[in-house]
Formats: sequence, structure tokens, C-alpha cells
Amino acid sequence: MLNVLFMGTPDFARDSLEALYNEGYPILGVVTNPDKPKNRGMKMIASPVKEFALEHNLPVFQPEKVKDNIEFIEQIKNLKPDVICVVAYGKILPKEILDIPPYGCINLHGSLLPKYRGAAPIQWAVLNGDKTTGVSTMYMDIGMDTGDIILKEEVEIDEDETTGELWEVLSKKGGKLLVETLEKLKEKIAPRIPQGENYTMAPMLSKEMAKIDWNNKTSKEIKNLVRGLNPIMGAYTLYNDKKIKLWKVEIVGDGSANENSVPGQILISNDKQGLYIKTIDGVIKVIEIQGENGKRMNICDFLRGNRLDEGIILQ
Repeated sequence: MLNVLFMGTPDFARDSLEALYNEGYPILGVVTNPDKPKNRGMKMIASPVKEFALEHNLPVFQPEKVKDNIEFIEQIKNLKPDVICVVAYGKILPKEILDIPPYGCINLHGSLLPKYRGAAPIQWAVLNGDKTTGVSTMYMDIGMDTGDIILKEEVEIDEDETTGELWEVLSKKGGKLLVETLEKLKEKIAPRIPQGENYTMAPMLSKEMAKIDWNNKTSKEIKNLVRGLNPIMGAYTLYNDKKIKLWKVEIVGDGSANENSVPGQILISNDKQGLYIKTIDGVIKVIEIQGENGKRMNICDFLRGNRLDEGIILQ
């Protein structure tokens, strides 16, 4: 079996590390981002990848930077990995590292490359309302997700599926695809498929995009925003200058019976029927909501203790 150096950080990467470990691949070391302070107590929290590594007595490396880090690069050379597997590590690898393993540096990416290169491929697939997406493995080069593709696996996206739900599906699929990729590498039958120039980018998400634009977005676009930002940050609107997050909505009508209402206007609000809001092309029904400084709740439970007056126009 190939000797593996693994590089990754979030739970998406942990599933790949676990898949390689369970398959019996020798893991020479695990490289992950430094621990970060979290929550009000600012307690230092290890990454999911580090947690798995410690649980299974795997050596852990946490360099602050990898570029121009001579000491770290020498450590990797001394490990003599056959292959380096990179899954959502969070740092760009310099050529000095890419050139170390004889079988190359292999990246698992959460899209069907060349679509959605960049930091947030899973989120943008949901935000854009795509019907399908998938995972890809590729040989890494000095570009941003530009290397030759090895394998891909496609999955369907349900119309109600959230980023969090799709993340879990692709995380499991990705681990299996990475194992399959290493098998083909070992047998020297791994393909090399150039990506070409017909690609799209998936940049980091911004807090500004989370605010719902009732005046310009359709019901479908609002629904995709809500599920695309679930559970990352949540899409929000303002009611009397207070932030309200919408975590789940459904499209319930074309709005033809509400000709006198305007986009963002609350049409129905009670704990029996729920919450209905006008959009530019129809009506959405809120299923799950969160008030400012509150918890996520079913809408009817929320409306038993909170007022959202009919006729009010959300901002």
C-alpha cells in the first residue's frame, strides 16, 4: 500500500481520513490547521481531523504557514510519503511540497470539476439551485483547483436539500472516491483528464449575501438562499429592525390572489396556519425560524410566543 501523508481540517476531511485509515493505508502523519479559540470562553478547539488523528495515535503537524516554511518542508521530506492526500486543508501548497511525493499530491474536491473551483463549491451548488453535483479527485498543481482530474462521482441534489445535508452526503462519497483513487494510483491505471478552460468559480461566502432581497429575488431564489446558507450562517430579514433568520421555507403559490400586497409583506401570521410572505412572483411559507438572540424553532411554536403582525413589510 502507498504511504500517505494526509492534510485536511474540517469534518468533510475527517471522513476521508477515516476511510483511508479503515482501508489500512499507512498514515505517516496528519497535517491540519492550528487550534482556534471558539465560543465565549475562547477555549482552544482542535479540528475534526486532529481529533481523529489523536484518537488513533497518528502524528499531527499544525504549521501556522506552509509557504517558505523550510523546517516543515524538511519534516515532510523526512517522512518520505508516497502520496499526499489533501482534503479541505485551507492552505495553498507551494511547489516545494507538491514535488515531494512520487505519486503526487491528490486533492478531493466537493464538486464536479471544472465546475465550482474555489473555497465553497458545495454551498454554491445549492445556492444556484443545481440539480446535480458531486466529488472529484485531481492531481494538484500550483493553480487553484486547476489540476488534471482523476475520478468523479455525481450525486443528485433534492430540491429541499440544505448545504449541511449535501455536505454529509458528499463527505461520505468523497472518502470512498479517495480510496478508489489511491487504488488506481497504486496499480498505475489512474487517468489524467485535463480540465480545460470552461470553469466556474465558487468564492467564499460573505455575510452581506445572507440578507434576503425581497424586491429583486424570486421565491425560488429565496428558497435556494435559505437552504444554501443552512447551517452556515442562515438567511435573514429584518422585522422592526430586529434580525430574523429563516432556516427552512417552501414555495406555496404564485401570489395571484395577493395583488394588493408587496414583496416582503407578511400575508398570514398565526400559530395555526404559520407564516406566509409575499415575494415578487409568489408566496413562501416559513417552516423554521429563529428570532434575534433566540433558538431555531418550528414556525408555529415560534408564533405562540412572538408576534409578527400581518401587513408588515419585512426589510
